[in-house]
Amino acid sequence: MASQARKNAARRKQDLSGLNRRAALQEIRNTLPPATRPRRAARLSDTAEAPDAVPAELVAVVQDFTRWGRHHLDDAVRVAQQYGDHPRDWHRLVLYALTDALAYNVLLVGTLAGYLQEQGLDEGLLRRHLQTPDPDRYVTQEALELLAGLMGRSAEEGQREPTWQYVGRQIAECGVERNGEENLVTRGECPCLR
Repeated sequence: MASQARKNAARRKQDLSGLNRRAALQEIRNTLPPATRPRRAARLSDTAEAPDAVPAELVAVVQDFTRWGRHHLDDAVRVAQQYGDHPRDWHRLVLYALTDALAYNVLLVGTLAGYLQEQGLDEGLLRRHLQTPDPDRYVTQEALELLAGLMGRSAEEGQREPTWQYVGRQIAECGVERNGEENLVTRGECPCLR
């Protein structure tokens, strides 16, 4: 009987530990609304070969946006602790910080998905990577503008450079070190991103 009790306890612990969260998270991802006016990145070329390595600019944007997202999540934790006695301020400030972090994540995912679409990644594989039935779910005009800036594409003739294209260009100019050493972007000291 002790063996059965241990198994039941282990099952309860497994349920509480998050193994069931995967399925629950997938359900949330499946019901997320698609981006307003979702886009599809145009494939660059049928003859272009896929790069052997991830472009350093994509590594840099992941580092930069993760740093900014983490900053907003840390703000949410700090505010949650600091304003517990002030419900009106608490929910306002916590939600500001959390939605800012969410915006960075959604833009980052859309940018990476747009890059993979440009590279001609199979739609089924992209759906699996994004864990969503819709490969265009996160790809927005802003994500494509950020990608254009990261890849060094210039704005259309006579057009003002969009904000996210400018941000992408600045991130690309600051670069990234591949060997894991900290650089200006990871330390938040890139002069063009202050």
